[in-house]
Amino acid sequence: MSVIIEQFTMATNSHYELLLDADPSRKIVDSYLSKSHRIEARWGLQIIGVIILMPTRPETLEIVNIAVNNDFQNQGIGRLLIEYALEYAREHKFKTVEIGTGSTSLGSLYLYQKCGFRMTHIDRDYFSRHYDEEIIENKIVLRDMVRMSQDVCY
Repeated sequence: MSVIIEQFTMATNSHYELLLDADPSRKIVDSYLSKSHRIEARWGLQIIGVIILMPTRPETLEIVNIAVNNDFQNQGIGRLLIEYALEYAREHKFKTVEIGTGSTSLGSLYLYQKCGFRMTHIDRDYFSRHYDEEIIENKIVLRDMVRMSQDVCY
């Protein structure tokens, strides 16, 4: 059996479990979900990953959410989803793909750089300003967002 990557229209509880793992605010997830391109990765009938793509500026596409089920992490699913996003950007004539992640998200920072993203800036206190509850990751209070981008050729 292989991983199937395809678009989905309605977010199910399985999608939300993953989406909220990457972004703990249901309110924020709902704010971008309806205006985004929504992709799932499935293993059989099980949804094992999601990636949400949203145009943010002319010629710029942002990965606003990406998550992989814990049981399927470190198996290349995140990389497959990012490769899908980059191909989608090329096909739709976007010049830049952006992504933001927590400064304490060490695994994510590693993956994104491995996939060719470069750091562009730090949005200081982003998580303190936008989330009601404190987020702790890798035993560190998450405050800053690392913004990254990659130019794509089509």
